[in-house]
Amino acid sequence: MKLFIDSGNIKDIETLAALGIIDGVTTNPSLLAKEPGDYRDNLKRICQIVKGPVSGEVTATDFAGMLQQGHDVAKIDAHMVVKVPLTREGIKACKALSGEGIRVNVTLCFSAAQALLAAKAGASYISPFVGRLDDIATNGMGLIREIVDIYDNYDFKTEVLVASCRHPIHVVESARMGADVATCPPAVIDQMFNHPLTNIGLEKFLKDWEKSQAVKA
Repeated sequence: MKLFIDSGNIKDIETLAALGIIDGVTTNPSLLAKEPGDYRDNLKRICQIVKGPVSGEVTATDFAGMLQQGHDVAKIDAHMVVKVPLTREGIKACKALSGEGIRVNVTLCFSAAQALLAAKAGASYISPFVGRLDDIATNGMGLIREIVDIYDNYDFKTEVLVASCRHPIHVVESARMGADVATCPPAVIDQMFNHPLTNIGLEKFLKDWEKSQAVKA
């Protein structure tokens, strides 16, 4: 499974990309609005850092506006993926952009029916938001299972990009279900490294090594 960073922060992305485990980045208008500088320059810099798919979202809500903004986003860098919302106008824009060979990430997906529409419109990625479903007492991971099953039945090429991951369990469950990508905030990726037995084991190994060297000295 591919691992994406859900962030617009250059420093965080540089830090995690240096570990060699990051395959791409997702952004949205809220994330980019937090960062200084022109968002186009920031997206270009992110593409140069990760050298993988980077989603940049349109802010228009009508088809013509999405199409224009989608073309602008795609021109930023060859790694850019145009992100559109799962609305009627968004699906129409997805069909048009994907027909031109532009990769599209359809976002704000909350049902399997929506995911089916995105795949039929030629989306490169579908982004179901598991954390937001959990917030309203709905099983977010159940949605991932449904989408993976449907896509497998019909051999759709659309990749399941699990979004709104709140903790490492979301990532692990996504991988077990066969999702293609999980996109996580930097804090969640940091949490994936942590296990108390790793720290205890390393501490013991180092202490034993120090003792052995002291005896030899």
